[in-house]
Amino acid sequence: METHPLDPLSAEEIDAVRETLADEGKLSPGARFPLILPEEPPKEAVERGEGAVDRRARAVVLDTANGDTFDAVVSLTDRKLLSWRQVPTREHPYGQAPVMLQEYADVEEIVKADQGWRDAMALRGVEDLDLVFVTPLSPGQFGFPDEVGKRVLRSLFFVRHHADDSPWAHPVEGLIAYVDVIERRIIRLVDTGVVPVPDECGNFDEASVGPPRTSLRPLEITQPDGPSFTVTGHHVTWENWRFRISFNAREGLVLHQLAFRDGGVDRQVVYRASIAEMVVPYADPSDTRFWISYFDLGEYSLGSCVNSLVLGCDCLGEIHYFDAVLADAEGRPYVARNAICMHEEDYGVLWKHTDVITGAAETRRSRRLVISFFTTVGNYDYGFYWYLYQDGTIQMEAKLTGVVFTGAAGEDFAFGTQIAPGLVAPYHQHLFCARLDMNVDGPANSVHETDIAPLPMGDDNRYGNAFQPRRTLIARESEAARMADPAAGRYWTVSNSGSCNRLGQPVGYKLTPHASPTLFAHPDSAVAKRAAFATRHLWVTRYHPDERYPAGDYPNQHAGGAGLPEWTAADRPLEDQDLVLWHTFGSTHIPRTEDWPVMPVEYAGFTLKPVGFFDRNPALDLPATTGGACAHTAQGDSCDHS
Repeated sequence: METHPLDPLSAEEIDAVRETLADEGKLSPGARFPLILPEEPPKEAVERGEGAVDRRARAVVLDTANGDTFDAVVSLTDRKLLSWRQVPTREHPYGQAPVMLQEYADVEEIVKADQGWRDAMALRGVEDLDLVFVTPLSPGQFGFPDEVGKRVLRSLFFVRHHADDSPWAHPVEGLIAYVDVIERRIIRLVDTGVVPVPDECGNFDEASVGPPRTSLRPLEITQPDGPSFTVTGHHVTWENWRFRISFNAREGLVLHQLAFRDGGVDRQVVYRASIAEMVVPYADPSDTRFWISYFDLGEYSLGSCVNSLVLGCDCLGEIHYFDAVLADAEGRPYVARNAICMHEEDYGVLWKHTDVITGAAETRRSRRLVISFFTTVGNYDYGFYWYLYQDGTIQMEAKLTGVVFTGAAGEDFAFGTQIAPGLVAPYHQHLFCARLDMNVDGPANSVHETDIAPLPMGDDNRYGNAFQPRRTLIARESEAARMADPAAGRYWTVSNSGSCNRLGQPVGYKLTPHASPTLFAHPDSAVAKRAAFATRHLWVTRYHPDERYPAGDYPNQHAGGAGLPEWTAADRPLEDQDLVLWHTFGSTHIPRTEDWPVMPVEYAGFTLKPVGFFDRNPALDLPATTGGACAHTAQGDSCDHS
């Protein structure tokens, strides 16, 4: 099968990246690969579809002997090095390659060999150092002289009662190691004093919580004729939707060229949709945790932490899995099996009406296509679910679960919740940024902000009941950093003035935010400078192929200002242009006792809905569902239970 320009990298292509760089003499003995990613061709080249498009890959290469970092672009078509650029990691505003899995083991080895650390653990009564869990974490950027320009990880510590014990129940409070991973030494060991290590365990296996309940009866989901979707390579058709799927080590799942068939024509909606960054800032100002603000994509390569999904647990029903091919630190490919799950779900009633005059009733049930993956970054687990609906709606839902990050303190701890005796979970946020490269009936799009406004009493509103939508054009990038306003019912519509429906109205899609707070950190804080994207719910930019990540290409140890603040300073005009929406959404987590020892799923997300895109309800032609699909309905009766 011919490779499409938007297909993910294959194992052979990953090998070609490493071999090309080696042939060019660019790989020193200490060279490692924090990232190898597909370098997608410009949108115009793909959309034109004229002839073969050069397949390319981007590699980040770290020389572990001296910390030099390089950014390379390789032509996979020609097996040729196209560019080789040293990343200025030692110059303001700095920035480092993302953390590699091997560095976790390196930090553990460095720390456990340090006599000062061993003495600090002895003071806390920890004798078996093999049971100490070392937790290397990205340090942020605070301008500390012993960290600036160096590749640093900071580590907190947890202990286990035995090898299978959950370490998060037993944090070692007040001890932090600042580790230079290139020089392989602790550059600073901070010890703020001994705090008792919480003793109660936090395990949640069957042996720890007791036998499972027996009240649940089987729930079977069957599709005896198979699913309704068709998969050809990485191209998917389902109902009226057509799109492509890819996966990379940084973003994870990416959807491409989402189009909806209307009257025999495939109409473009979104060219590319992904989660492009996320930040998890903590509210604890103590010496132990003031610096914690994880950028799970830019610092930890979220896609590389992908789970292999299991039928009946992670996904239920008639499943199609996609594997992901990724690169390890040696630049060699490996396969993450069942990385992406795709299946159909019943979603209740889509539309319904009972005619009170004739008694006639019509009901159509909604079915949605689910494309998802799960990833585990340290203690937290994240599921990312894209839903496509039969009425043209697109929905993104992030599912947050896993184990809360913990510390040791008393019940009077001011910046977190006591969740077990002596154990606290600090307040924090999970803020995601979706990158939505829009293409509503083509690339010439505009964005309007709509608020619902009540009218004042007067001749036009004598009884005070009137309200209207008020639309404001977002004309330039300087106007395009926006906040949600649930009190005004605010939403943003991407429209195409060159394509109108039968009533002469420009076709469009609206982004409806599920209102949640943006970044709570002070505007002058280090994290606010580094995660400026999280200070607004919406940003709009002109499309540029180099503008991929809202906090910049290298947020690890970056001082801030990269990404959206830098791009929007150009103040480019936005009307009738090729546009990208950047939408911040998420969860502010004030932990509960019910979140321990493992957290029930918390949800966050948004929807994209057609507004005047279709001339009428595009799901009118759905067939009625008969009672054969419902357990307690007579055969042949219609079924409308939600």
